[in-house]
Amino acid sequence: MSTIILRNNVKIGGNNSCFIIAEIGQNHQGDIEIAKKLIKAAKEAGADCVKFQKSSLKDKFTKQRLEQPYNNINSWGSTYGEHKRYLEFSEDEYRVLLKYAQDLDIMFTASAMDMESFDFLLNLKVPFIKIGSGDSNNLLYIKYAATKKIPLIVSTGMIDKATVTSIYDIISTQHKHFCLLHCVSAYPTPYEDCNLRVLQDYRNCYDVPVGYSGHELGIKVVIAAVALGAKVIEKHITLDRSMKGTDHQCSLVPSELQQLVLAVRSLEVMLRTSAKMIHFFGN
Repeated sequence: MSTIILRNNVKIGGNNSCFIIAEIGQNHQGDIEIAKKLIKAAKEAGADCVKFQKSSLKDKFTKQRLEQPYNNINSWGSTYGEHKRYLEFSEDEYRVLLKYAQDLDIMFTASAMDMESFDFLLNLKVPFIKIGSGDSNNLLYIKYAATKKIPLIVSTGMIDKATVTSIYDIISTQHKHFCLLHCVSAYPTPYEDCNLRVLQDYRNCYDVPVGYSGHELGIKVVIAAVALGAKVIEKHITLDRSMKGTDHQCSLVPSELQQLVLAVRSLEVMLRTSAKMIHFFGN
């Protein structure tokens, strides 16, 4: 099985331990102190990495979309633009959070939702950059990201197999330091729609590590994904599922994230070898 190396020399794939990403996303409510609590909770639970989401609103959205009224229980502003701006951290705030994560010795990165945000994260010198499912059909963006030679993790929700192959081919022309994540972009995802055998198909078709980004409730599906060969897993985390926001309800609370990490590490011990061994018990 292939292996990729992140900028900080961490290896993913092959015989290395499954890389566990705690997806904070925008569950921080636009509050840097909540963001710090989530980073600390992820570290204490045993996750390898925390991940946020970065957007340049003027590059990601049209003026019409930003000015559209956005009045619902999860809104942080009267328009969609006000709502999104409320949830975006500044460069200075990102640097504070990066330093906080480094002090706790947990990896820090973000999804880049557009090329401007990709360059922003490059300048932060994060170990890898995530491209989310919502941007994986933007092949011009994929080409741009590939030329920067930074390790990439790409989610593949909302696209067909032909597009996944195009992504693989595009990035492979520049480097092989990337990972493809099976993902179903439904919040939450019913068990019957998780389609975990896609992981086996990806492993057979693509010479890069594969993983799973899950939006289903609980941890059972993620554990099954690891058993099927996922070398990266990603789950949303929250301090409280009753908090305001669209992602909290399908997120794990810190105690559940800890259960997930322990379950994955135990499973890895069970899967340690394919050798048939004879054990003797008794006196």
